[in-house]
Amino acid sequence: MTDTLHIVGGGLAGAEAAWQAARMGVPVVIHEMRPQVGTFAHKTGDLAEMVCSNSFRSDDSEQNAVGLLHWEMRAADGLIMQMADRHRLPAGGALAVDRDPFAQSVTRALLDHPLVTLEPGEITALPEDGRWIIATGPLTSSALGAAIQAETGAERLAFFDAIAPIVYADSIDMSVAWMQSRYDKGETEAEQKAYLNCPMTKPQYEAFIDALLAADKTEFHEGETAKYFDGCLPIEVMAERGRETLRHGPMKPVGLTNAHKPDEKPYAVVQLRRDNALGTLYNIVGFQTKMKYGAQTDVFRMIPGLENASFARLGGIHRNTFINSPTLLDDRMRLKSRPNIRFAGQVTGVEGYVESASMGLLAGRMAASEILGRDLPPPPPETATGALITHITGGAEAKTFQPMNVNFGLFPPVDGLKGGRRGRKDRYKAYTDRAKTAWADWLGQSALDAA
Repeated sequence: MTDTLHIVGGGLAGAEAAWQAARMGVPVVIHEMRPQVGTFAHKTGDLAEMVCSNSFRSDDSEQNAVGLLHWEMRAADGLIMQMADRHRLPAGGALAVDRDPFAQSVTRALLDHPLVTLEPGEITALPEDGRWIIATGPLTSSALGAAIQAETGAERLAFFDAIAPIVYADSIDMSVAWMQSRYDKGETEAEQKAYLNCPMTKPQYEAFIDALLAADKTEFHEGETAKYFDGCLPIEVMAERGRETLRHGPMKPVGLTNAHKPDEKPYAVVQLRRDNALGTLYNIVGFQTKMKYGAQTDVFRMIPGLENASFARLGGIHRNTFINSPTLLDDRMRLKSRPNIRFAGQVTGVEGYVESASMGLLAGRMAASEILGRDLPPPPPETATGALITHITGGAEAKTFQPMNVNFGLFPPVDGLKGGRRGRKDRYKAYTDRAKTAWADWLGQSALDAA
């Protein structure tokens, strides 16, 4: 038992943790409750199933913090990035993946590894002995959630996360919509035409906002409060903050020219991104929603080009569970009250596919090092991975702790650089150059420690 690493949860974080530990020579058992015990969001029993967007966001490792995180995970031979690259879809400067083949490839790679075993079934209590990583994500089962709550002595923190709808491509009116990435971004024609755009006039936009605000919404249970993560707000919540909010968010019309009417500037634009390699499915970008299903079809068919849209999946909303990591975890991601247990992924209070996987990568390496009799320190805070782990294990204010995407605001400043928007390009390049050097040094030291 003590020489084996047990991982609860086969999502992106759990899958990456298992891969990293097994590659270090440590036997791994992945405990996954699906498909025996399902969730409302998951559709398969595959490991690393993506249930919301199919995007890993920006892949720019010089000017974007999440792109830097991609770079660090690739440098660490991360499985999630390997398979994301293998099943990449055109998405301008973003990294989008064909979600089903991606999850199937992650599952196959892990099950083919001689040191990895998959053990189906739900874990309902915190284990007393052995080495464990809890990577159950935002949809942690109620039984295990209650066990975590009982152990930590604190009420579980939660907010509500929303899922965007997916449309069948052949139901979109291409005499209205056109293909173009914002600012024609991308090196290939496929990338420059990675998004499908539906234009709106001002009257159409105003009517859409009216319908959105009036639509039937999902009601919360008594005692629940909606603590939304700002990076994943339902469109109705954005509209409630002001009628122009969506036009300055997911519906902004900048960087786009209507191929059908090049002389007419759209007042607002709804973008859809390809969701599979066949190009038969498109998800509506930034359109997470808590509208009821009937209301969704009525409202979304008001979008020009989607009047006859057929939906492969409508939007939804779910409770998203995470722990107060700044008070509960040490800098090795161990539960302070039970050091044989680590936490990884979104349950630790990071937000996003890549951030979740990166915390799995780190937890897997740290746990494996400990099993092998070594102590692996966290990566420097100058790295993207190090900035995240520093934030969730002590850098954040515990009283107001909320899920966080990776961003340059988490990085230590670089001395001597100009602040403000004008100095941003040079500043971000300095952050990423420094991070890549620090990450390479940390990986090199990790390799020496493992030798």
